[in-house]
Amino acid sequence: MPAECKLSIITVNYNGIDDTCAMIDSLPPIDGMEIIVVDNASKNDEATAIAQRYPHITVIRSEQNLGFAGGNNLGIKAAHGEYLFFVNNDTEFLCKEGIDKLMERMDKNPSIGMICPKIRFHWNPQPIQFAGYTPLSAITLRNRAIGSDEADNGQYDEAHPTPYAHGAAMLTRKEAIDKVGLMPECYFLYYEELDWSMMFRRAGYEIWYDPAFTIFHKESKSTGQASPLKAYYITRNRFLLAQRNIDVPQRYLTYLYLLALVALRDIIKYTLKGEKAHIQAIRTALSDFIHGKKGQKE
Repeated sequence: MPAECKLSIITVNYNGIDDTCAMIDSLPPIDGMEIIVVDNASKNDEATAIAQRYPHITVIRSEQNLGFAGGNNLGIKAAHGEYLFFVNNDTEFLCKEGIDKLMERMDKNPSIGMICPKIRFHWNPQPIQFAGYTPLSAITLRNRAIGSDEADNGQYDEAHPTPYAHGAAMLTRKEAIDKVGLMPECYFLYYEELDWSMMFRRAGYEIWYDPAFTIFHKESKSTGQASPLKAYYITRNRFLLAQRNIDVPQRYLTYLYLLALVALRDIIKYTLKGEKAHIQAIRTALSDFIHGKKGQKE
C-alpha cells in the first residue's frame, strides 16, 4: 500500500484468473494507488496464484462465494483510498489516462457520489456499452443504456448526470459509502448497482457519466450470456428491486407486470426452445422470492 493512498482499485475474481491478470496488467501506473482483488471462493484457490504473481497487491480469499456485492464489500472494508474504483475483472484499461480526471470532477463537486466512465465492449469494433442510463420505468422496471451498441464517434463525449451507475466500472468516495452504506448483498448477482445507486440518490448524492476515461468490457464471461444462472437472478432480482424501492400500491402493479408479462413470456420462450433448465430457473426464482430465500445458485 502506498504511503498516501488516494485510489483503491477493487475487483472481484471468481474462476476468472486469466481475465483478472489481464486487467491488472493493463492498469496504468497512478501515484497513491492500491489494488485489491477479492477471490470469491474460486474452485482452484486462484487467490494464491494471483498473490504470488503480484506480490504488491492485496488479495483477499473468501471461502464462500459472496456474490458481486458481498465480494466488493470485502474489498471496501480492506480499502485505504479516499476514492474507490470498482471494476469488473473482465475489463481492460486500453486507455492509460483519465481516471484522475474522474477524481478531479469529484473534488470540484462534493454533491457527486459516484462517477462512471464511458464503457465500450472489448470485442471489435468496440462499440459503446454505456454512456449513461435512462430512468427506470416505475411499472416495468425497464430502461436502456445510452449509446448501447453504437459506434463511438464522439457523440457521447459530454459529461452528464445519470440516474444509475454501471457495475462494470464505477468510482465513488469512501466518505460517501460511510454515509450511504455498503452494497446490498441480498441480490447476489445483477441489479445490486441499481439499488446502490438509488441508495446514493436518496442520501442526496448525484451520479455522473464522464467520458474523460474509457474502459473496455468483455461482458459476462463468468455467467454466460443466456445461462440458467442469469435467468434465475434476473427474474428473482427484478421482484426484489421493486420490493425494496417502489411504494405500495404501485409496487403491486409492478409485480403483476413482472409475473403476468415478463416471467410468463420468458417461460413460453424457453419452452419453445426446449430449454428446460431455464424454465426451472425461472420457477425457482419466483418461489425463492415469494418465500424470501436468498440462497445462491451456481
